[in-house]
Amino acid sequence: MLRLAPRCKPPDEALGLDDGLAGPEARYEQRESIELAFIAALQRLPATQRAVLILREVLGFSAKEVAESLETTVASVNSGLQRARKSVDERLPEQSQQATLRALGDEALHDIVNGYVDAWERGDVDAVVAMLTEDATFAMPPLASWFRGREEIATFLAGWPLSGTWQWRVVHARANGQPALAYYAWDEDERSHLPFALNVLTLRGRRISDVTAFVTRSTPAPEREVYARWVEQPVDPLRIVTTFERFGLPERID
Repeated sequence: MLRLAPRCKPPDEALGLDDGLAGPEARYEQRESIELAFIAALQRLPATQRAVLILREVLGFSAKEVAESLETTVASVNSGLQRARKSVDERLPEQSQQATLRALGDEALHDIVNGYVDAWERGDVDAVVAMLTEDATFAMPPLASWFRGREEIATFLAGWPLSGTWQWRVVHARANGQPALAYYAWDEDERSHLPFALNVLTLRGRRISDVTAFVTRSTPAPEREVYARWVEQPVDPLRIVTTFERFGLPERID
Protein backbone atom coordinates (compact mmCIF):
# COMPACT_ATOMS: atom_id res chain seq x y z
CA MET A 1 0.00 0.00 0.00
CA LEU A 2 1.11 3.56 -0.69
CA ARG A 3 2.25 5.35 2.46
CA LEU A 4 2.20 9.14 2.68
CA ALA A 5 4.59 11.08 4.87
CA PRO A 6 2.99 12.53 8.02
CA ARG A 7 1.90 16.14 7.65
CA CYS A 8 4.29 18.46 9.43
CA LYS A 9 3.51 21.78 7.74
CA PRO A 10 0.35 23.90 7.59
CA PRO A 11 -1.93 22.21 5.00
CA ASP A 12 -1.59 24.86 2.26
CA GLU A 13 2.19 24.90 2.62
CA ALA A 14 2.41 21.12 2.69
CA LEU A 15 0.53 20.99 -0.61
CA GLY A 16 2.90 23.54 -2.14
CA LEU A 17 0.28 26.28 -2.33
CA ASP A 18 2.23 28.93 -0.43
CA ASP A 19 5.84 27.97 -1.00
CA GLY A 20 6.62 31.01 -3.16
CA LEU A 21 7.89 28.83 -6.02
CA ALA A 22 4.79 29.11 -8.19
CA GLY A 23 3.45 32.36 -9.61
CA PRO A 24 0.08 33.79 -8.51
CA GLU A 25 -1.89 32.26 -11.40
CA ALA A 26 -0.30 28.85 -10.88
CA ARG A 27 -1.13 28.96 -7.16
CA TYR A 28 -4.76 29.82 -7.90
CA GLU A 29 -4.95 26.90 -10.34
CA GLN A 30 -3.48 24.54 -7.75
CA ARG A 31 -5.94 25.74 -5.12
CA GLU A 32 -8.83 25.49 -7.57
CA SER A 33 -8.04 21.86 -8.34
CA ILE A 34 -8.15 21.14 -4.60
CA GLU A 35 -11.40 23.06 -4.15
CA LEU A 36 -13.13 21.21 -6.99
CA ALA A 37 -11.85 17.86 -5.77
CA PHE A 38 -13.30 18.50 -2.33
CA ILE A 39 -16.60 19.69 -3.79
CA ALA A 40 -16.94 16.30 -5.41
CA ALA A 41 -15.73 14.44 -2.32
CA LEU A 42 -18.15 16.25 -0.04
CA GLN A 43 -21.01 15.44 -2.37
CA ARG A 44 -20.39 11.75 -1.76
CA LEU A 45 -18.59 10.36 -4.74
CA PRO A 46 -18.25 6.57 -4.58
CA ALA A 47 -15.30 5.64 -2.38
CA THR A 48 -12.95 4.54 -5.18
CA GLN A 49 -13.66 7.59 -7.33
CA ARG A 50 -13.14 9.84 -4.31
CA ALA A 51 -9.78 8.23 -3.51
CA VAL A 52 -8.64 8.38 -7.13
CA LEU A 53 -9.63 12.03 -7.47
CA ILE A 54 -7.82 13.12 -4.31
CA LEU A 55 -4.69 11.07 -4.99
CA ARG A 56 -4.40 12.10 -8.64
CA GLU A 57 -5.71 15.67 -8.74
CA VAL A 58 -4.79 16.95 -5.28
CA LEU A 59 -1.72 15.00 -4.18
CA GLY A 60 -0.31 14.50 -7.68
CA PHE A 61 0.40 10.76 -7.64
CA SER A 62 0.73 8.95 -10.96
CA ALA A 63 -1.92 6.53 -12.21
CA LYS A 64 0.51 3.68 -11.57
CA GLU A 65 1.14 4.73 -7.97
CA VAL A 66 -2.59 5.09 -7.31
CA ALA A 67 -3.29 1.70 -8.86
CA GLU A 68 -0.70 0.10 -6.58
CA SER A 69 -2.11 1.90 -3.56
CA LEU A 70 -5.70 0.84 -4.28
CA GLU A 71 -4.67 -2.63 -5.47
CA THR A 72 -6.28 -2.18 -8.86
CA THR A 73 -5.22 -1.51 -12.46
CA VAL A 74 -4.05 1.65 -14.18
CA ALA A 75 -7.00 1.34 -16.58
CA SER A 76 -9.38 1.23 -13.61
CA VAL A 77 -7.74 4.31 -12.08
CA ASN A 78 -8.00 6.26 -15.33
CA SER A 79 -11.62 5.23 -15.76
CA GLY A 80 -12.43 6.20 -12.17
CA LEU A 81 -10.74 9.56 -12.61
CA GLN A 82 -12.72 10.25 -15.78
CA ARG A 83 -16.01 9.48 -14.02
CA ALA A 84 -15.00 11.58 -11.00
CA ARG A 85 -14.13 14.55 -13.23
CA LYS A 86 -17.52 14.26 -14.91
CA SER A 87 -19.18 14.37 -11.49
CA VAL A 88 -17.18 17.48 -10.61
CA ASP A 89 -18.24 19.19 -13.83
CA GLU A 90 -21.90 18.42 -13.11
CA ARG A 91 -21.70 19.88 -9.60
CA LEU A 92 -19.64 23.01 -10.13
CA PRO A 93 -20.88 26.26 -8.58
CA GLU A 94 -21.39 29.23 -10.91
CA GLN A 95 -17.97 30.50 -9.86
CA SER A 96 -15.35 28.61 -7.91
CA GLN A 97 -13.98 30.14 -4.73
CA GLN A 98 -10.55 30.43 -6.31
CA ALA A 99 -12.02 32.32 -9.27
CA THR A 100 -13.65 34.68 -6.77
CA LEU A 101 -10.37 35.23 -4.91
CA ARG A 102 -8.47 35.67 -8.16
CA ALA A 103 -10.95 38.34 -9.31
CA LEU A 104 -10.61 40.17 -5.99
CA GLY A 105 -6.83 40.14 -5.92
CA ASP A 106 -4.58 39.84 -2.88
CA GLU A 107 -4.89 43.48 -1.79
CA ALA A 108 -8.70 43.56 -1.81
CA LEU A 109 -8.87 40.18 -0.06
CA HIS A 110 -6.45 41.43 2.59
CA ASP A 111 -8.63 44.49 3.20
CA ILE A 112 -11.83 42.44 3.48
CA VAL A 113 -10.39 39.92 5.92
CA ASN A 114 -8.69 42.60 8.01
CA GLY A 115 -11.94 44.57 8.14
CA TYR A 116 -13.80 41.49 9.35
CA VAL A 117 -11.20 40.80 12.04
CA ASP A 118 -11.19 44.42 13.18
CA ALA A 119 -15.00 44.48 13.47
CA TRP A 120 -14.98 41.20 15.39
CA GLU A 121 -12.30 42.27 17.84
CA ARG A 122 -14.20 45.52 18.48
CA GLY A 123 -17.39 43.52 19.10
CA ASP A 124 -19.16 45.52 16.37
CA VAL A 125 -22.04 43.23 15.35
CA ASP A 126 -23.42 45.68 12.78
CA ALA A 127 -20.06 45.98 11.05
CA VAL A 128 -19.59 42.19 10.94
CA VAL A 129 -23.08 41.61 9.57
CA ALA A 130 -22.66 44.36 6.95
CA MET A 131 -19.81 42.32 5.46
CA LEU A 132 -22.04 39.28 4.93
CA THR A 133 -24.25 38.38 1.98
CA GLU A 134 -28.00 38.47 2.62
CA ASP A 135 -28.15 34.65 2.63
CA ALA A 136 -24.90 34.06 4.52
CA THR A 137 -24.53 31.00 6.73
CA PHE A 138 -22.61 30.49 9.98
CA ALA A 139 -21.92 26.86 10.93
CA MET A 140 -20.02 25.49 13.93
CA PRO A 141 -18.97 21.85 13.66
CA PRO A 142 -19.38 19.65 15.64
CA LEU A 143 -22.79 21.21 16.45
CA ALA A 144 -25.53 20.31 14.00
CA SER A 145 -27.24 23.70 14.26
CA TRP A 146 -26.31 26.62 12.05
CA PHE A 147 -27.56 30.11 11.22
CA ARG A 148 -28.69 31.51 7.87
CA GLY A 149 -29.21 35.11 6.88
CA ARG A 150 -28.00 38.38 8.36
CA GLU A 151 -30.79 38.65 10.93
CA GLU A 152 -30.24 35.18 12.45
CA ILE A 153 -26.47 35.62 12.47
CA ALA A 154 -26.74 39.07 14.05
CA THR A 155 -28.94 37.67 16.84
CA PHE A 156 -26.46 34.87 17.49
CA LEU A 157 -23.43 37.19 17.49
CA ALA A 158 -25.03 39.79 19.75
CA GLY A 159 -26.27 37.18 22.20
CA TRP A 160 -23.06 35.21 22.56
CA PRO A 161 -19.62 35.62 20.91
CA LEU A 162 -19.87 39.42 20.49
CA SER A 163 -21.93 40.11 23.60
CA GLY A 164 -18.87 41.51 25.38
CA THR A 165 -18.67 38.54 27.74
CA TRP A 166 -16.02 36.77 25.69
CA GLN A 167 -12.65 38.27 24.82
CA TRP A 168 -11.05 37.35 21.50
CA ARG A 169 -7.68 37.35 19.77
CA VAL A 170 -7.40 36.36 16.10
CA VAL A 171 -4.54 34.91 14.03
CA HIS A 172 -4.64 34.77 10.22
CA ALA A 173 -4.30 31.38 8.49
CA ARG A 174 -5.27 29.60 5.26
CA ALA A 175 -7.29 26.40 4.77
CA ASN A 176 -7.77 24.63 1.44
CA GLY A 177 -6.62 27.76 -0.35
CA GLN A 178 -9.19 29.96 1.39
CA PRO A 179 -8.74 32.66 4.05
CA ALA A 180 -9.10 31.30 7.57
CA LEU A 181 -8.99 32.85 11.04
CA ALA A 182 -7.88 31.16 14.25
CA TYR A 183 -9.90 32.44 17.20
CA TYR A 184 -8.51 32.38 20.73
CA ALA A 185 -10.78 33.02 23.73
CA TRP A 186 -9.63 34.42 27.06
CA ASP A 187 -9.36 31.84 29.85
CA GLU A 188 -9.34 33.45 33.27
CA ASP A 189 -7.82 30.42 35.04
CA GLU A 190 -4.98 30.15 32.54
CA ARG A 191 -4.62 33.94 32.26
CA SER A 192 -4.21 33.48 28.52
CA HIS A 193 -6.17 33.24 25.26
CA LEU A 194 -6.67 29.56 24.36
CA PRO A 195 -7.67 28.02 20.98
CA PHE A 196 -11.41 28.14 20.39
CA ALA A 197 -12.19 27.73 16.68
CA LEU A 198 -10.65 27.81 13.21
CA ASN A 199 -13.03 29.81 11.01
CA VAL A 200 -12.87 29.24 7.25
CA LEU A 201 -14.31 32.09 5.16
CA THR A 202 -16.03 31.70 1.78
CA LEU A 203 -16.56 34.86 -0.26
CA ARG A 204 -19.01 35.89 -2.95
CA GLY A 205 -17.73 39.02 -4.60
CA ARG A 206 -16.59 41.36 -1.84
CA ARG A 207 -18.88 39.86 0.81
CA ILE A 208 -18.59 36.77 3.02
CA SER A 209 -21.18 34.14 2.13
CA ASP A 210 -20.22 31.36 4.55
CA VAL A 211 -18.34 31.02 7.83
CA THR A 212 -17.48 27.50 8.98
CA ALA A 213 -16.09 27.55 12.51
CA PHE A 214 -14.34 24.30 13.47
CA VAL A 215 -14.68 24.49 17.26
CA THR A 216 -12.04 22.90 19.50
CA ARG A 217 -14.21 22.63 22.63
CA SER A 218 -16.20 19.55 23.64
CA THR A 219 -19.40 19.66 25.64
CA PRO A 220 -22.11 17.17 26.70
CA ALA A 221 -24.67 19.97 26.99
CA PRO A 222 -27.64 20.16 24.60
CA GLU A 223 -27.07 22.65 21.79
CA ARG A 224 -29.46 25.27 23.16
CA GLU A 225 -27.44 25.38 26.37
CA VAL A 226 -24.03 25.38 24.72
CA TYR A 227 -23.54 28.90 23.48
CA ALA A 228 -23.56 30.91 26.71
CA ARG A 229 -20.88 28.76 28.40
CA TRP A 230 -19.09 27.26 25.41
CA VAL A 231 -15.88 29.17 26.04
CA GLU A 232 -15.71 27.60 29.51
CA GLN A 233 -15.81 24.04 28.14
CA PRO A 234 -12.58 22.00 28.02
CA VAL A 235 -10.40 21.98 24.93
CA ASP A 236 -10.71 18.75 22.96
CA PRO A 237 -7.12 17.44 22.32
CA LEU A 238 -8.06 15.68 19.07
CA ARG A 239 -9.70 18.78 17.64
CA ILE A 240 -6.66 20.83 18.59
CA VAL A 241 -4.44 18.44 16.62
CA THR A 242 -6.67 18.45 13.53
CA THR A 243 -7.05 22.23 13.47
CA PHE A 244 -4.57 24.43 15.32
CA GLU A 245 -1.54 22.11 15.49
CA ARG A 246 -1.76 21.02 11.85
CA PHE A 247 -1.86 24.66 10.81
CA GLY A 248 1.21 25.54 12.85
CA LEU A 249 -0.80 27.87 15.07
CA PRO A 250 0.34 28.83 18.59
CA GLU A 251 -0.93 26.91 21.61
CA ARG A 252 -1.98 30.11 23.36
CA ILE A 253 -1.78 33.87 23.11
CA ASP A 254 -1.01 35.89 26.25
